[in-house]
Amino acid sequence: MSKLKAVVWPQVVLFGDSITQFAFQTNGWGSEIADKLARKCDVVNRGLSGYNSRWAKIILPRIIPNHNSHIAAVTVFFGANDCALEEKNPQQHVPLQEYSENLKDIVNHLASVGVSADKVIFITPPPLHEATWEKECLLKGSALDRLNSTAGQYAQACVQTAGQCGADVLDLWTLMQKDEQDYNLYLSDGLHLSDKGNQFVGQHLWKLLESHVADLPFILPYWGDVDSKNPETRLLCDQSKTS
Repeated sequence: MSKLKAVVWPQVVLFGDSITQFAFQTNGWGSEIADKLARKCDVVNRGLSGYNSRWAKIILPRIIPNHNSHIAAVTVFFGANDCALEEKNPQQHVPLQEYSENLKDIVNHLASVGVSADKVIFITPPPLHEATWEKECLLKGSALDRLNSTAGQYAQACVQTAGQCGADVLDLWTLMQKDEQDYNLYLSDGLHLSDKGNQFVGQHLWKLLESHVADLPFILPYWGDVDSKNPETRLLCDQSKTS
């Protein structure tokens, strides 16, 4: 028998901080995306709680080290830690200009391994509800270490950098505050996403992501098309069914 051709699943890589790491929890936005792409694409979670763009730039070559023609899209979701106030949280804080440069470096590395900028989707930090997050900080024995206005500056820098790089961008900071809505409903603790926030991210991200994965075929034959007497004729061929 000739050597069988491996079945290769394309990938959507979710690269980010804790908001990405938690994306596969119950009702998480990553789980929603993965469900939509079942039998078409693997959704790979590379969320790293507490990380900022400086650390992300350093470790990305270890996460995607080689040329990869199977990556359909990469989300880059940093900024919620970068925008921590330097005097309150120097370990996670990254200056605004450096944040922009780090995002560019991330795009440049992805391009060097075959993931072009048009496959990259930046996601801005969400708005910060200061009163709620301050309660979380106080429980840990620290003072409020982030401000919504500062998060907005990093969100704006993310949007601008995406435009400069030719990447897509999902501006959560703006969308979640549109029409003066109560954006705290989207947050579980003032910073991270609630169930409603996860749903919001999943729905809006899909609008951007769908075009990247629209042409991906249904992997392996539909069960009803498999000949029960001679299954090899369909299961070992290279054809795939799209319905």
